[in-house]
Amino acid sequence: MIQCRPSIVLVAFAALWAPRLSVAASAADAPPTQQTLRIGSKLSTDSVILAEIATQLSRGNGVPAEHLRQLGGTEILFKALLSRQIDLYPEYTGTITQQLLHDPRIVTEPQIRAALAQRGIAMSQPLGFSNNYAIGMRRTEADRLGLSAISNLVNHPELRLGFSNEFMARHDGWPLLRDRYALPQTDVRGLDHDLAYRALAAGSIDATDLYSADAEIAYYDLRVLDDDLQIFPQYRAVYLCRADLPERWPALPGALARLPGKFDQAAMVAMSRRAKLQQVPEAIVAADFLKSTLGIRGQAQVSGFWAMIGQRTLEHLYLVSLSLTAAIILAVPLGILAARWTGAGRIIVAIVAVIYTIPSLALLAFMVPLLGIGVWPAMVALFLYSLLPIVRNTHTGLRAIAPPIRESAEVLGLPAWTRLWRVELPLASASILAGIQTSAVINVGTATLGALIGAGGYGEPIVTGIRLDSKALILAGAVPAALMALLVQGLFEFLERFLVPRGLRSKPGLA
Repeated sequence: MIQCRPSIVLVAFAALWAPRLSVAASAADAPPTQQTLRIGSKLSTDSVILAEIATQLSRGNGVPAEHLRQLGGTEILFKALLSRQIDLYPEYTGTITQQLLHDPRIVTEPQIRAALAQRGIAMSQPLGFSNNYAIGMRRTEADRLGLSAISNLVNHPELRLGFSNEFMARHDGWPLLRDRYALPQTDVRGLDHDLAYRALAAGSIDATDLYSADAEIAYYDLRVLDDDLQIFPQYRAVYLCRADLPERWPALPGALARLPGKFDQAAMVAMSRRAKLQQVPEAIVAADFLKSTLGIRGQAQVSGFWAMIGQRTLEHLYLVSLSLTAAIILAVPLGILAARWTGAGRIIVAIVAVIYTIPSLALLAFMVPLLGIGVWPAMVALFLYSLLPIVRNTHTGLRAIAPPIRESAEVLGLPAWTRLWRVELPLASASILAGIQTSAVINVGTATLGALIGAGGYGEPIVTGIRLDSKALILAGAVPAALMALLVQGLFEFLERFLVPRGLRSKPGLA
């Protein structure tokens, strides 16, 4: 009975929540249609602001639009655009040439447009500001060492460098910087871009990569080192979109054509400062820009704190309950098979163990090309992570049954299925339920990573809080996730009363 009752409970639980989430789930995963323009943004504040501006401008011109916030890095957004998971997102010309097209012969805007057109992608005119790569240090440290240009770093191999993870891997990032300047530093670390600023201010690192439109440059009083070899290209802000958007939404091109040239460096830095340092919601920042620059009344949609928590709770429950239910349905039979046949058991346990060892971020990245962005790739990843504890505990619980008990059941002439159902599974039920409980608790925590690919849940305020340096937002995601994990653990301890025979329960007080 152990293999069916938890499944029934969780399926019913998921069914309870699914109707309330059907709209959100379909919006996050269905292919784009004529009815909804899907606009994506990266994890950076400037990207969120630009995407929000395009979203509100589209709505103001009669185009229903939704903003899929903070979907990840460059590759995830571009692949989502190519696969029609999104219709538009803000990008930079330097990133397009260096990171996306991978062709050194493509340098001019006409060449970029032609190369993108071959992929069914169109590029807007430049918006009016650049967000170039740069290398920065604390001004006091730069003055102490007499550093004003990147080439000066050659004389200081002891400096500790900390770059954003994307910069570490990009062709136009650390590999280019290291090779062209022949930098001798060996203490070079990858970390989150927003955390790098705090590490720099705290003295944990000596230099990091900057974006020239970042408000933190002035806030932390940083020295931007001169790129004296001029290795970094220009990163002019543009929008990338599907080439067929004018056919689907005829009003859209005219609306978006009002934006190029309306941004300048100072305006973008000011908007970034309001969002990151003053923690004004990006939707309000975007609405204020549209009103002051284009005379358009933006439609800022800002949820209250408790409404946000309620929505993220529903999303998190949806991810956890369905992925865990699917894992139980598959993992318990696999565990039974592994216990019955030793050779097959080794293979089954080895396979699920290998899957479990794949880093969660890597597994999510593998899912995106196969399933796109949103709920389903996150759910599949969570499902795969949930298999090992259930399979292993089912296998262990069945194998631990004393041979005399098995032999007694056989002597009584019970068929194999009856022995499994009436004798073996009840005896192994405590171990099986413990495996399901472990998977459930792990699932609750791992589900927070789904926010990186647009799946929502408690990871959404955590990711936003890290980007905005807001401890309140981080706690708004972390604390409910921890409470949910405790509630899940308590739920399975309660289920133990009904699913585990009295003498096999883990807690003597429940006997």
